[in-house]
Amino acid sequence: MAISFGPGGNSESFGKRKFPESLPEYLKGLGLNGYEIECGRGVRIAQKTYDMLPAIAEENGIALTLHTPYFISLSSENEETRLKSLDYIKESAEAAHRLGAKKIVIHSGSCAKMTREQALELAKDTLKRAQEMLDENGLSDIIICPETMGKINQLGTLTEVIELCEVDERFLPCVDFGHLNARTLGGIKTKEDYAALLDEIENGLGHERLKNFHVHFSRIMYTAGGEKAHLTFDDKEYGPEYEPLMELFYERSLEPTVICESAGTQAEDAAQMKKYYESLK
Repeated sequence: MAISFGPGGNSESFGKRKFPESLPEYLKGLGLNGYEIECGRGVRIAQKTYDMLPAIAEENGIALTLHTPYFISLSSENEETRLKSLDYIKESAEAAHRLGAKKIVIHSGSCAKMTREQALELAKDTLKRAQEMLDENGLSDIIICPETMGKINQLGTLTEVIELCEVDERFLPCVDFGHLNARTLGGIKTKEDYAALLDEIENGLGHERLKNFHVHFSRIMYTAGGEKAHLTFDDKEYGPEYEPLMELFYERSLEPTVICESAGTQAEDAAQMKKYYESLK
């Protein structure tokens, strides 16, 4: 797969267009070739989408991915909650499989009243069971992508996500650079900062998984606890800046799926990133 750029869900500018019929024309108008199906509030996908989107995506070279429900909790102390989370992961993987999406993004979980180590062990156990469940149900083609998180008390530093990805060699990290910037209170400032993060992925998981990893990007407002709100590229007060990251993708010949999660301008901002990336050639 070559590098792809797209929005997470529909920008405000998508307006009253018909989904999914109008998606290719809309994305093409912005020069985009990726799209993340948002199931954050539950896997509620219209039959029409199942019927039409797979062919539409294939014919137009749109790389599809899917974001699983936010209420999945990999690290809950409550066994019942974790079992329910496995059901949500299976439901998400089945939807992705039907739609022709290959990657599913999963929030890493929270630490609640546990130590980070305890939360991490529970999350690893849940993910191990999740992969076994996918394998048993003919869903081995779906790639689980644990995501870095934006709040300091959540599980999901880059180091923790790399450790979660060590559970199964098929897992790919979903690195949300806005989240990492928010949880480090503005720690991503330079090209060197980005390079250190990419090096950590490569050192932990190898070059192949770095090459094909999943990326979320947006500017994010933060407070002392980390992430507060997603912003647009026009909001300049908070970072991170995308240009140094695009330069590194180009210089290192990386081919990630890049999904923009700006607030309402995700397609336009994804197009900005792609345009800058293309200009480096």
